[in-house]
Order: sequence, then C-alpha cells, then structure tokens
Amino acid sequence: MDAFVKKHYDKIKSSLKINDADLKLALTEITKLNPKPGQSQSQSVSQYIIPDFSVVNEDGELRVILNSRNAPELKLSQSYSETLQAYDKDNGKDKNLRDAVQYIKQKLDGAKWFIDSVKQRQQTLQLTMTAIVSAQRDFFTFGDETSLKPMILKDIADKIQMDISTISRVANSKYVQTDFGIFPLKYFFSEGIVNESGEEVSNREVKKILSDAIDSESKKKPLTDEALMDLLKEKGYNIARRTVAKYREQLNIPVARLRKEL
Repeated sequence: MDAFVKKHYDKIKSSLKINDADLKLALTEITKLNPKPGQSQSQSVSQYIIPDFSVVNEDGELRVILNSRNAPELKLSQSYSETLQAYDKDNGKDKNLRDAVQYIKQKLDGAKWFIDSVKQRQQTLQLTMTAIVSAQRDFFTFGDETSLKPMILKDIADKIQMDISTISRVANSKYVQTDFGIFPLKYFFSEGIVNESGEEVSNREVKKILSDAIDSESKKKPLTDEALMDLLKEKGYNIARRTVAKYREQLNIPVARLRKEL
C-alpha cells in the first residue's frame, strides 16, 4: 500500500512480477473504489455561499453594493418613544413611574447605541470593499487573474485609516459577487514579486503560470520543481526552487512523482 500511495510502480511490478498492462488494469479498478463506502449512504448537504457584496460595472463605473443582510433597516420602536414622552410630561410622577421612565430611557439608549454600531460596521464594510475594488480595478473590470496587483492588508488599512486587524476580520470572512464569479475577499491579497524588467507583479500571476504548466504537462513525465523553476526563469521570473515548491503546495498540487501516470 505504501508503494502504491507513493507511486513506486517499478517496486510494485518487481514485487508482484507483473507488467505495465497488468498494473494499469489494477490501477484503473482500484481508483474506482471508495475507501469510505458508508459515505454513499449519508445524505449530502449542499452548502451555498451568500455574497456579502456585489460589484456592478455600470458603463465603466464600478459600484459596490452591500448585501441587505449586512445592512438591515433598524429603527427605534415608536411606541416606546411615545410612552417615554407621555411619562415625561406627567408632573405627578410617583416612584414606580420614575423607575419605569428610567428603565425605558436605558433601553432606548441601548437601542440607539446598537443601531449606531451596526451603521458603523456597514460603513467599515463599504469602505473596505470600495478600497479593494479601487486597488484591483483591472480585475473587477476584465476578470483576468493575472491583472491582480500585489496587495497586503496594510495597504488597505493605510488607505482607509483603519487597524489591520479590522481589515483582516473583513477579508477572512466575506465574499463578493462579480461579473466573473464569487470570490472570498482574501483572494485579492497577495505578495509581490519583481520580474526581470523590475516590475512588481502579484504572486498569483506566477501561480497561474505554474498551474497552467502542470495542467498541460505530460503525465508520463511530469515537470519537477526544478523544471518549473527553469520555465519561470524563461518567462522572466527569477524564483528559487523552494519558492516554486511553496507555491505548488499552496495550489494543492503534489510533487512530480505523485502526478505521474502510466
């Protein structure tokens, strides 16, 4: 099993005294099997992402819309406000009435504070998303992943003069709907890499090149990390092999040996 998982096919053929055809037939059958057959009996639960923002392109102008669930319409109860006014006008208040007035005032003050807090949160969300759209305007206009610019949390925090922790909470938990799909906000943050022309580009551009190269490689002879490093150098990205390995792992792509097929 260890040799099978690690794709040490020569070791398997030698141990079992079989040829390539026999091995390929066995692999085809094994990959059809489910190691957890009980899962087929469980009910699958579909999970849906409800975007927190929408970005709409209106004749070249990008408009950020906050989802209504993040912008609920809150207001004070009119009946409580009217009751408080009526009690305040009563000059002959007894102790119970005074206590009732104080109670209602406390609750109304708490409600006002809560409404103000929700409005402030909405403003923070709107400011953050607007700043992200402004920084990544090319992507939101054309949808080309390689047009994403290097951007870190501090860039947005400095731009809207808020704490990095605030931007981090927004980026790690929110989604935006665009003309090109739904994306988590953290998708738009990436490190910068300097190419041979001295231009700083997003590491997403490099990851896209790696992903495309691996998708189009020969699975009988997959590209090693060193070969991928050479390919990037040809395209003007002088990146170390360990960095290539890091990006490959971030893309959830296994090493060349584990991508090999018969």
